[in-house]
Amino acid sequence: MDKARLEKYAALLVRSGGNVQKGQLVVISGSVDNAPFIRMVQGAAYDAGASEVRVDWLDDQVNRTNYLRADSKVFDVYEQWRVDKLKEQDDKGAVYLHVRSSDPDALAGVDADRLRRFAKVAGEATKEHRKLTMGSFRRWSIIATPSVAWAKKVFPDLSEADAMEKLWKYLLKGARADGNDPIADWVEHKKSFDARLDYLNAKQFDSLRIKTRIGTDITLGLVKNHIWEGGGDFDKDGIPFLPNMPTEEIFTMPDRLRAEGRVVASMPLSYQGNLIEDFEMTFKNGKVEKFSAKSNEATLANIIEMDEGGGRLGEVAIVANNSPIGQMNTLFYNTLFDENASSHLALGKAYPKNIQGGDKLSTEEFVKAGGNDSLVHVDFMFGTDDMNIWGIATDGTETHFYQDGEFVF
Repeated sequence: MDKARLEKYAALLVRSGGNVQKGQLVVISGSVDNAPFIRMVQGAAYDAGASEVRVDWLDDQVNRTNYLRADSKVFDVYEQWRVDKLKEQDDKGAVYLHVRSSDPDALAGVDADRLRRFAKVAGEATKEHRKLTMGSFRRWSIIATPSVAWAKKVFPDLSEADAMEKLWKYLLKGARADGNDPIADWVEHKKSFDARLDYLNAKQFDSLRIKTRIGTDITLGLVKNHIWEGGGDFDKDGIPFLPNMPTEEIFTMPDRLRAEGRVVASMPLSYQGNLIEDFEMTFKNGKVEKFSAKSNEATLANIIEMDEGGGRLGEVAIVANNSPIGQMNTLFYNTLFDENASSHLALGKAYPKNIQGGDKLSTEEFVKAGGNDSLVHVDFMFGTDDMNIWGIATDGTETHFYQDGEFVF
């Protein structure tokens, strides 16, 4: 990939994604395998006026070796210095930029109990930080770049060089970063969400009924005064940013107690380096009553059983089949891309911004209003080309607004 194209991608992350402001602290996280690109992001952040740019380096192989060989007690501790570091950055008003390129199989074969235990202690320790990011009090943005292991997973029949080139092409196209002016292209893309958001927010449906040919048949209650979001966000000071690039979804908050029926996943889920395949869940009174998976069922159980909210829903998101990523007909083994190819649900924590005044509610008030609280938030795909969705009003009237994978308004 030519340098000029990559510099535009880096600038898109900085100026549109995180919308870095003059004098701001910027924290970048990314793999050592993508050091040249991350240095471009660092330079772009300084060009935007950042006062300081810090980099948190990630390494799949180091992480895997630790999970395989470290003393078991290590996975029951999340050191205080890590918490203090996040707090110091949050107190300075940091913006967080994430460059993702993980090997989908990085943690395959790792003891699921180790993964679960560390995820739980880390989640507990970083609750306050997650409140700031999920509540949009701190700006953040995620993009993806290829790694050899990821490219070969997606395109196993190609050489390493050809797989990398093809994955770069797909990632840039999916993130709408392959044009001459990606920043301007995203301004136009954001406008495309407005009509759908206005329609659904005005309707204020009491619930959604969703069906697919592969077996999904579920009714999801929506919280009162819910808000449909999509296409970007604003922080507490009204500064716009793009949390995910790509983004093709519009999403809102299900009522944590009102999910009834069966959900069958339409795509595998890559989670903690393990691929959960051919899985389904049945909900009763909002809670997963039973579940199964053809592979890595223990990993799925780790999500559902993480805490009381892990087996409840925190998000329902709708994506049209004609999205650029959906049209690629490619499994990316990466939630950032796969969730923008297909309608999806999320197990775990709900976004406070999806209910009016949610950012001002205590956790207890949030849960009482129907919002789900959890240490996890895991998206999984259930959309199909024949998905149908009906909005149900409080008087029982039904509106068929999404038919065979496309919006009809």
